[in-house]
Amino acid sequence: MKIDFDTDPRLWQINEWLTAILPYSEFKLEVASSDASFRRYFRVYQHDHSRIVMDAPPEHEDIDAFVKIAEFLVSTGTHVPRIFAKNMEQGFLLLSDLGNTSYLSALNALSADELYHAAIDEIIKMQLAPINDMELPAYDAEKLLTEMRLFPDWFLGKHLSLSPPPELESVFELLINNASVQPQYFVHRDYHSRNLMLGADNEVGVIDFQDAVIGPTTYDLVSLLRDCYIEWPQSRLDKWLDYYFDQAREKRLLAGTEKSGFVRWFDLMGLQRHLKVLGIFCRLNYRDGKAAYMNDLPLTLKYVLQVTGRYPELAHLHHFLTHSPEIMAIK
Repeated sequence: MKIDFDTDPRLWQINEWLTAILPYSEFKLEVASSDASFRRYFRVYQHDHSRIVMDAPPEHEDIDAFVKIAEFLVSTGTHVPRIFAKNMEQGFLLLSDLGNTSYLSALNALSADELYHAAIDEIIKMQLAPINDMELPAYDAEKLLTEMRLFPDWFLGKHLSLSPPPELESVFELLINNASVQPQYFVHRDYHSRNLMLGADNEVGVIDFQDAVIGPTTYDLVSLLRDCYIEWPQSRLDKWLDYYFDQAREKRLLAGTEKSGFVRWFDLMGLQRHLKVLGIFCRLNYRDGKAAYMNDLPLTLKYVLQVTGRYPELAHLHHFLTHSPEIMAIK
């Protein structure tokens, strides 16, 4: 993507800032990526190395949260971008470059076991972190409910012109209770194949962690294994679930938890996340003009149908979803 200084005043500000802080005046700036928020990322080339500039407009993004969580995760041994320089007033950070190979681009049938095991190891590492040392918001009932309301507002209402079924509120209550009874640990909150980078020796690079909270033990695991951007057979999923469960029990993260109860936690946590994501993808399209996310509705909906079809207490919601032609037309 071409950089256009003539139409983007923040690029001029980034250029001036880099000129002031870099040891050499000559550098090359290229677009690295953007995400679902207002943040953008640029790769800075200078001599034989590169770094990343995060552009996070202060009126839209909380750069302070990124800095604090990055420093906390570094202290736990998690491989996250190192911060070399920061301009809190303008919303710029100069970060180490974790490369341009995402998990999504590296995953295939042969690499998946090794990569998912490594990613699960990082979840365990983050969950073992001393969260009392870090002031993070709780993933509480209010936050979970606010997220789930994106489903009726943006997916059902805005996208499909459908009214929500009356039983939806009781489903929300069930999902909130499922989250609250789980052990509460550090939660990345968007731990999936687009936010994991593959480094040397299959080292896992973790990005986009600024919205971290204290929340349910299965949240990051379901984000990883029921990823909205890539799907795996249930047989492989079960093996990766076993890998996490065995480690978590050994580390006493799931003390006293039976496997059947853990799987239920995982399934219902996934339903909460995927109802939210259906709404988020539609909001990104209609409000923010980011239409590409609509391509990911079918897989996200598939996960919702799998879980609602598996548990009797979700039968009414499953019936509503499967008997709505507008919903079933999403493929």
